[in-house]
Amino acid sequence: MRAPAKADDVPEIRPEQLVEADGFLFGSPSRFGMMAAQVKAFFDATHELWATQALAGRPAGVFWSTGFHGGGQELTALTFITQLAHHGMIFVPLGYTFGSGMFEMNEVKGGSSYGAGTYAADGSRQPTKLELQQAFHQGKYVAEITKKLKKSSPQV
Repeated sequence: MRAPAKADDVPEIRPEQLVEADGFLFGSPSRFGMMAAQVKAFFDATHELWATQALAGRPAGVFWSTGFHGGGQELTALTFITQLAHHGMIFVPLGYTFGSGMFEMNEVKGGSSYGAGTYAADGSRQPTKLELQQAFHQGKYVAEITKKLKKSSPQV
């Protein structure tokens, strides 16, 4: 699919390992406004988890990268939500919890109320300091919600 090769130091997760986690942050580059086919294939391989609803009630957030402004910043997030809903997961949007960083207009910044994002251009652009701060905030936010849900429900 013309995707760059995965770095050797990046571990690969198998669908059955998802049950080990209390919460999730799923990320994907956008392809024509949707999650990449490789990520969709991963979700397609979770059919046994879906059949038993093994991930139901677990919180999950999403993040992404797109090539440019019209590349699907929010639409890519929406393609994740269908996967989460079928599994009974609890979608945790970023909302506007990142405060004034959500309203930045003096620099190019990806992301939205659905989650953190970045613009990758042709793959050469790196996330800005603000985009990284937003991603860090989202990770902390989802982790806090996961912790609260874990305390209140022994099944999560």
